Amino acid sequence: MEGKESRVLYDIPVRTLDGEATTLAPYRGHVLLIVNVASECGFTPQYAGLEAIHRRFHPRGFSVLGFPCNQFGGQEPGTAAEIAAFCEQYFGVTFPLFEKIQVNGRRTHPLYQHLKRSQSGILRSRVIKWNFTKFLVNRRGDVVRRFSPRTDPLAIEAPITGLLDEPVLPPA
Repeated sequence: MEGKESRVLYDIPVRTLDGEATTLAPYRGHVLLIVNVASECGFTPQYAGLEAIHRRFHPRGFSVLGFPCNQFGGQEPGTAAEIAAFCEQYFGVTFPLFEKIQVNGRRTHPLYQHLKRSQSGILRSRVIKWNFTKFLVNRRGDVVRRFSPRTDPLAIEAPITGLLDEPVLPPA
């Protein structure tokens, strides 16, 4: 049975990098890795690992979702077009990117309010510490794990595989 948490996740309004209004409903039933990304960060090379796991597991119902954020040292200053061009040119990114958002403070995007409420960080902190914080979501829409920016995306393969191997429950 689908819980309230998952309904909330799938109902949250977001915008694609092109500015199109949508929700996460198209990803219902997928395992998701939601990441706040930046183009000028020391962790930016993680785009390569994110893309690798996206391509490897996408046929099994997995998606990486990238949310650019400029709150940490101004490391994502570009426009939507510049972000898209950078990600494609340097990392061949095919996973979905969404509009630039804030992940902390009074303008925290509702998606990140939900993610942080569902999975706190070290010492139960709800604050996002830096770019490339990762949230793993199961097929039911439950936020099941939070990974630090230092966690290499390829190190998340085992938890992703575990979630992909779980039986898919029918919709409520």
